Amino acid sequence: MGLWLSVMTMYIARESSKLWRKIYMETSVELQLLMEKWKLLLAGLIFQYIHGLSARGVHYLHRPGPTLQDLGFMLLPELGKERGYLSESLFTFIFLSFVVWTFHPFVYHSKRFYTVLLWRRVLAFLVACQTLRIITFYSTQLPGPNYHCREGSKLARLPPPDTIAEVLLINFPRGVLFGCGDLIFSSHMIFTLVFVLTYHKYGSRRFIKFIAWVIAIIQSLLIVASRKHYTVDVVVAWYTVNLVVFFIDKKLPEMPERSSAQPLLPLTAKEKDGKSREENHKLLNGNSADAADRRQRLQMNGKHGEDANHNHSESLANGA
Repeated sequence: MGLWLSVMTMYIARESSKLWRKIYMETSVELQLLMEKWKLLLAGLIFQYIHGLSARGVHYLHRPGPTLQDLGFMLLPELGKERGYLSESLFTFIFLSFVVWTFHPFVYHSKRFYTVLLWRRVLAFLVACQTLRIITFYSTQLPGPNYHCREGSKLARLPPPDTIAEVLLINFPRGVLFGCGDLIFSSHMIFTLVFVLTYHKYGSRRFIKFIAWVIAIIQSLLIVASRKHYTVDVVVAWYTVNLVVFFIDKKLPEMPERSSAQPLLPLTAKEKDGKSREENHKLLNGNSADAADRRQRLQMNGKHGEDANHNHSESLANGA
């Protein structure tokens, strides 16, 4: 028994040492990337606040009124105030699951992407979609369908702010959970679809990809059933986010796929330029091919030389 415990202790200590060494190495790599890309990441994070501030601002313009006729409201029974938490709970699960997955290269051996580069891409998608969303919900304010946005609710209208700080602080998180007027199109679906599309491209489990799309559909139905949005808000999100991600993904440089054969850090533009110049220099000097290619060329050149000598001998013979 004592020997078994000793062996198990040594095994656990060795595996723990490997894990911490891997985490240290991954952290070092990601920190170097962060030092290079921090401006873009910071800009994306700042825009998240701007998006929240814009949603808070449109609440001051919101005017409650009769709920608009909606096909989704006809088909899906309202969850009500008591069960409205279901959509928020599912969204929280989606958000946390995605965040945890983006950091899994720190622990697991699969290294299909760099976390910093992945989040830079995700934030680019979010910023583009949220910019379109801000333009849309400020263009036309619809009466909110949620219970706290209807006529008679104290939260349906916001009194004019007393100070600028009251606006800038956006009453987080209550101001986010009980906002009104920021309808077209759904912010929850922006995050959900961006996360699902990102995992669909960079994830490795087909079954999880399928489950992710099913969860996105369930999230859409719960948003309509909880009356947080009209059906049009969810439908517009589905095609807008997919199109935005498709076009921006084409414009952004493709992320280097990590493998054991590649360097730990992706090459910078300067390094790539230096590598290209080195290859061109080798090509001009005839040193770009490997030994097998050179042997093949020598053999072919030798054969051509023999053929040329043979033809020359035949011409001399004929001339004689």
